[in-house]
Amino acid sequence: MKIYIALITLVILNINFAYAEVKIGFVEVQKILKNAPQTVAANKKLEKEFTKRTAKLKKVVKTIKDKESAFRKNSMTMSEGERSKKQKEIQSLKIDAQRTEREVREDIDLRRREEIAKVQKQVNVAVEKVAKEQGYDLVLYQGVAYAGKKVDITSIVIKALGKIK
Repeated sequence: MKIYIALITLVILNINFAYAEVKIGFVEVQKILKNAPQTVAANKKLEKEFTKRTAKLKKVVKTIKDKESAFRKNSMTMSEGERSKKQKEIQSLKIDAQRTEREVREDIDLRRREEIAKVQKQVNVAVEKVAKEQGYDLVLYQGVAYAGKKVDITSIVIKALGKIK
């Protein structure tokens, strides 16, 4: 008899849990990272940080192109030794420029990842804040095949990020 009553109680509790309303939200992290004010500020910061290096690199590339153009123009009148020397000089400049470009690109990528990590932390704080304020039980942002507009809280999180400094 006690087992029978326990089973009935368990069934009744399971029915109540099945009908409990769960509030679920979804955020598009890529959209947030693209539109968040922190991302815009981070991009401006990176641009300012690397402006001198990229301008210097562009100047070097222009110099190389000018030297190549002058070489093509004057190569017919040069001696074989002089032509070989100029070719080696241009090739050396190209190699140096490629190395510098690779270093700048790697530094920019590293700094961008650092800035995105900071923004990601702020996104997580904003998502948690919105979820608590609006009573969400579950907020998803990865591995979702489909989320309707009714559960999409991306714009709310972006607004919340605007208030975080």
